[in-house]
Amino acid sequence: MSTKRVSPAILHPLKEALTLAYWYKSDLRAFLTSCLGRGELVAQLDWTNYKRPIVAQLVDSLAANQHRYFDELLTLILATADITDPRHLKRLDDGESKYRNAVEALDTLRSQVEPYRRLRSEEQEAERRREATRIEAEMQRAMSEKLEELKKLFHEIVAMPPQPRGYALEKFLNGLFALYDIDAKAPFRIVGEQIDGAFTFEGEFLLEAKWKDERTPVADLDSFGGKVSRKLDNTLGLFISMNGFQDSAIEVHSRGRPTMILMDGADLNAVMDGRIELPELLRRKRQHAARTGEVFIGAYRLLD
Repeated sequence: MSTKRVSPAILHPLKEALTLAYWYKSDLRAFLTSCLGRGELVAQLDWTNYKRPIVAQLVDSLAANQHRYFDELLTLILATADITDPRHLKRLDDGESKYRNAVEALDTLRSQVEPYRRLRSEEQEAERRREATRIEAEMQRAMSEKLEELKKLFHEIVAMPPQPRGYALEKFLNGLFALYDIDAKAPFRIVGEQIDGAFTFEGEFLLEAKWKDERTPVADLDSFGGKVSRKLDNTLGLFISMNGFQDSAIEVHSRGRPTMILMDGADLNAVMDGRIELPELLRRKRQHAARTGEVFIGAYRLLD
């Protein structure tokens, strides 16, 4: 290659590989941040969009401005080609198919990447990999530290009397949703005896959370369902009851077309223990409700 410029021919394989190698946007964002090392390039992307246009936005922007971002584009190509075994995809629904498609796209990219490897000396390439590993480790450490902080708060809340317990739960939920980059429309707030809020997660949600000594009855879900039904048709509800729900409440709201999904304290405990991440838990609960009509399935049952 006579000049330092990336050919348009490799851009489509790069986009396909990036789109298929990471199923969740949070994982894609973490990868892009670790390999590019420039937070502003990742932050300026429209993360409310789907993965494919997000990837296209980034790659096309880098390619159109190679005079400024050639090194970043080259790094992205090489780092993506280094993804050899995206086995995390196998745990998803139809995971084997997703895994095969990702491996095929990555193989296609690798078949074209050798000329670009020669643009970097062995020393430069080794430094790139060390830096990417360092950034990824820092991100994981920061995530683990924040999760541990929330876990400590979560266990402290259990021993609190009702009023301070409500405010602590509000702080906990705000921190938990922020940790996973789930877009809360405003900080969740205590209103009366419950916490109210709204957030965006692959669609619009209303939130209600309660921590009472008894399990939540039908009437509370009826009231929340009314709030949800007064919003646009694609709005869903998430009701969190720390001590769970009466069987009749789950049964009644699993009839017809569900408008909400339910979460209890055991679900949050599974997240705190690192058994499942909050975005995956929300996604799998909604998927289960869509397929079966059941508005509640526990995290540990999902994991089994």
